[in-house]
Amino acid sequence: MIKKIIIAATLLGGVFFAQAQEVGLQLYSLRNQFKMDVANTLGLINEWGITKIEGGETYDMPLEDFKALLSENDLEMVSVGASFDDLENNLEKVVKNAKDFGATYVMCAWVPHDDNKWDLEETTHATDVFNKAGKILKKNGLVLAYHPHGYEFRPYKSGTLFDYMAQNANDFTFELDVFWAQHGGADPLALMKKYPKKITLLHLKDMEKGIEGNNTGHEDNDTNVVLGTGQIDIAGIVKEAKKLGIEYMFIEDESKNVVTQVPKSMVYLKTLK
Repeated sequence: MIKKIIIAATLLGGVFFAQAQEVGLQLYSLRNQFKMDVANTLGLINEWGITKIEGGETYDMPLEDFKALLSENDLEMVSVGASFDDLENNLEKVVKNAKDFGATYVMCAWVPHDDNKWDLEETTHATDVFNKAGKILKKNGLVLAYHPHGYEFRPYKSGTLFDYMAQNANDFTFELDVFWAQHGGADPLALMKKYPKKITLLHLKDMEKGIEGNNTGHEDNDTNVVLGTGQIDIAGIVKEAKKLGIEYMFIEDESKNVVTQVPKSMVYLKTLK
């Protein structure tokens, strides 16, 4: 059973509980539905049996009204997004937004750059920004997780620029989007095994069979397919996530078929041991 697995263990004569592992949803998946009806869209997530979400927006609603809808639908915002610019220049805004939602994680999904240039200079700068921001967020009880998008897997020395980031990530972690990792030329399962303490969150997203990736960070959204039907080893990734104690695995489906695909993805995940 995937949802809410709690493991008790004994340590130095006392009992501690490993992190609960849950399948959540990245709200960007339903960006088009939110434009039409916020309340019904949140209700749809509830119908799917999902209780943990990642987002950070209120979709033009007053914060308290939006939070009331979350409560009505048994939804908890455990992770919020933050722009790279805010992490670099406006951390007070980032902290306030996370605190307003009661989130634990702050995730950044993109570093602005020229598509034709992402090299060591950009990587070093981003790593420095994330370490500085992560240190302050940590003091506020928050965990910063960077979400690579594919361009980080360009070659560097005997590895990739992502390897540089991971090896120098002292005060931040990673939210591994398994689609973008594989699309960028990496093996997401191998990355989880290589950096078990650096990857704290996952985006579960499958890639249509036959798609050839690249390291630009761009792809047609409709290459997102039902989990377990594409070319990514979702079963192996979920198994490893359980082993590592990764707290939240967020489904992110950016396709136009999201409303029909997410329930099928949930059914698939519940079959995994």
